[in-house]
Amino acid sequence: MEKILDKFLRYVSFDTQSCEESESQPSTAKQLKLLEQLRSELESLGIEATLDEFGYVMASIPANTGKKIPRIGFIAHVDTSPDAPGNDIKPQIIEKYDGGDITLGDGKALRVSEFPEMTQYKGQTLITTDGTTLLGADDKAGVAEIMCAAEYIVNHPEFEHGEIRIAFTPDEEIGRGVVKFDVKKFGADFGYTMDGGMIGELEYENFNAAGAKIHVAGRNIHPGYAKGKMINACLVAMELNAMLPVEQRPEFTQGYEGFIHLTSFKGVVEEADMSYIIRDHDAARLETKKKVIQEAVNFINAKYGNIVTADIKDQYRNMREMVEPHFHIVENAMKAMEMAGIKPRVQPIRGGTDGANLSFMGLPCPNIFAGGHNFHGKLEFVPLESMEKATEVILNIIKLYAGA
Repeated sequence: MEKILDKFLRYVSFDTQSCEESESQPSTAKQLKLLEQLRSELESLGIEATLDEFGYVMASIPANTGKKIPRIGFIAHVDTSPDAPGNDIKPQIIEKYDGGDITLGDGKALRVSEFPEMTQYKGQTLITTDGTTLLGADDKAGVAEIMCAAEYIVNHPEFEHGEIRIAFTPDEEIGRGVVKFDVKKFGADFGYTMDGGMIGELEYENFNAAGAKIHVAGRNIHPGYAKGKMINACLVAMELNAMLPVEQRPEFTQGYEGFIHLTSFKGVVEEADMSYIIRDHDAARLETKKKVIQEAVNFINAKYGNIVTADIKDQYRNMREMVEPHFHIVENAMKAMEMAGIKPRVQPIRGGTDGANLSFMGLPCPNIFAGGHNFHGKLEFVPLESMEKATEVILNIIKLYAGA
């Protein structure tokens, strides 16, 4: 059986960044290369697998028992975040980590003073970046974990299980991961996304989410003759942003606190564009945040004469209301972790996953740790042992539902 490290290193060698500006599905053709690789690997294990036109790999492992067992699905996404370079990844493998700082290169380092959680992995094997790219553990750690579990099931016919469904998706990082996912075709009664963070994380609550795109139309006049005429779009955009509550920026929030996050700002005197993501676990508070942005836009328009347009759209909802009626899927995930010697850390996701949308599409789908830290950036790392434990948790969930 191939080691999970070998699978993970192979998968992160693929550049699979998604692109929010693209209108295609998947958003980047390069994601298909890894998806084709995964379909091929599943087929080589004797597992029936398909890859459709939208970039969804779906696979099925038939039951090997006559017991009536729910069909369980395990899901991970192949794309990586556009927030940091995702090509030519050169992972560093730190064996028997000594508990101290780790030099990455390019002037960057993982410092215990900044990331004290590193010390809990002393003696383990850490996989890091070289400081120039992200690593891709979000979510290729999840991909590797599911593939290892599938390989184990195939190679151990004595392992009793019901029908197992597997899916790999594109474009999760840009919020379009399951827009065209066929839940009926997938055929699972419920599922788990392997897309959480550090070991032990289990999440069945996520943010309600919206996005705002704001355009400011300025007026560019030669600065020598600009008095009373120029409207500097960049300055107006900055003025608008300054009207939003500082305490609701993500760097000042935690737990169940929502936020308004400026994700991009592009502009010249003539025009400027800003993009925001708006998040809150409480739907009513999300509406309040959206209203705050709209009121700031209205104020600026009243002051300068209707030069700002705002497109505010909902993106996804909190999966809790769809998961709680099937709470056994959370309880069994907790039990599966305890069987693996892991203390479950049940917490709300300060973000979203494919599972949130899938839950509202009829597939209740909480989220289990993939094991990584510092996702979306050049300081990303994942302990090898956490990935191994995640695979064990997958197998334990299957055992529990098989009554083993």
